[in-house]
Amino acid sequence: MQSTLYYTPSISHHFPLPWKCPKNLTSGSHKFSSKILTLANTIRTQITYELDGGLNEGPAPSNPAQLPIEIRRYGKVTRYFWDGNRVLLHSVDGGGGAAASFFFNFDKVVEVSSLAVRNFFIPKQVSENYMGYVKWKFLHRVFSSALQVLATQAMFRAIGIGYSRSLPSAAALNWVLKDGLGRLSRCIYTASLASTFDTNLKGVRFSTSLLFTLSIGVELLTPIFPQHFLLLASLANIAKQMSLACYIATSSAIHRSFAIADNLAEVSAKSQIQSVCFDNLGLMLAAALNMLLKNNQRLQTGLPFILYPFFSIIDLFGIYQGLKHVHLQTLTKDRLEIILDTWIAMGYVPSPEEVSKEENINFLWRKGKEPWRIRMGGLNPKGQLPKLSMSAMQSVRNEDYYFICMEIFYRGLPRTREQGILLCLREGARTADVIMGLLQACYVRKALHSSRLESMMKASDSSDFILKEWFKLIEDSRQYVQREFLPLNEQMAALGWAIKNILLNADEQARYSYIDD
Repeated sequence: MQSTLYYTPSISHHFPLPWKCPKNLTSGSHKFSSKILTLANTIRTQITYELDGGLNEGPAPSNPAQLPIEIRRYGKVTRYFWDGNRVLLHSVDGGGGAAASFFFNFDKVVEVSSLAVRNFFIPKQVSENYMGYVKWKFLHRVFSSALQVLATQAMFRAIGIGYSRSLPSAAALNWVLKDGLGRLSRCIYTASLASTFDTNLKGVRFSTSLLFTLSIGVELLTPIFPQHFLLLASLANIAKQMSLACYIATSSAIHRSFAIADNLAEVSAKSQIQSVCFDNLGLMLAAALNMLLKNNQRLQTGLPFILYPFFSIIDLFGIYQGLKHVHLQTLTKDRLEIILDTWIAMGYVPSPEEVSKEENINFLWRKGKEPWRIRMGGLNPKGQLPKLSMSAMQSVRNEDYYFICMEIFYRGLPRTREQGILLCLREGARTADVIMGLLQACYVRKALHSSRLESMMKASDSSDFILKEWFKLIEDSRQYVQREFLPLNEQMAALGWAIKNILLNADEQARYSYIDD
């Protein structure tokens, strides 16, 4: 678009230009470097701004003066010029001019096109790991969308087989019933796992994605068992609704981890564009496969069962790898535990990227499988070590906001007896108290691994010697926390960790009240 700025002065004075023009440029019989800028000293200056349909891509006039302003946009560089009467805007990156009509700059076209595509799909200010996440998201959405198309075809085929002698309204009723059951299950699931969406975001996201993939497999079975269409379709839709609930609940946290300039809305909008485009590619893939086999009805019917295992593996692999590129800065009990273990062992605070690599995408039923696990919550009367638990509670002081004791629990099918560390928090405990308590518990765990007290504790807790050694360890760990907490807190804040709040699930939020009798 050519932009021309006119002005017509009535009474004028002469002022020299504050910039210099090229020496080889001339204007008529006199040099342009001696041209005088005429400025009006009255308010009767007429200014006109013309838009004549596009940027002047032709060569600049023979006598322009370059103004010290240029514009860079979409890989194109343009600059303002003054020809004595008008301000002109011309391309100066070699992309315009008459030569462009004879020569085709392929590299320039590719550069401009790729930049336009990037601006269409990618937000302007995001973290470096965002591109890796989008690449794996592309793989996941394309094959997931293709699977959904094949599953929908299978369900339509099942309705046609199972209800060939029934009224169409009967098939519609079954479809509505399975949708209604799915939405009801979605509400129940969301209400029961609301806090887990924050505390175990990656684990819940991957678990429900696996559930979604299995639901597609159930839908593919409906043509084989058309008489059980309602049962199979309802089970599949329940799993899909649960997965959808998790996807919606966790998407904002994932998008926030990429938005480095508080541009959460832009990141969310671009994510929707990506999903629509990637899903359409998956739809085109499924349609192309169907068109290739349209003359072979038998092979077309068996195609979903052939493709399902391969597409499912690619889909889940893309989800898993994509979650590895999500570096969350919020603190949960598990993330804080990784940070504190690293601080105790190495003396530094790991970055969100380092914690993300070490953070396991645990399933809900696999959490807490590590030896000497640390649990936050209330004391379980069935899993207590009587003397240690009683002594720990008796030693609590009025100024304490937490206490640490041992507990026993059973895991595995053989019900193996294990010991763990329990951190009990008091009502009114602040975020700093939670960090200090977990730091002390991690120190105690490391000390138990490296001392003979571990084997003695597993044997019995009844001797006075064990009680004495345990409280000595507690006192040493308390002094360690008082010494290390401030530098730890400063490093965590410097690395961008959100230390103002710690996300805890319902069990971890249990608190005790101190009663001074």
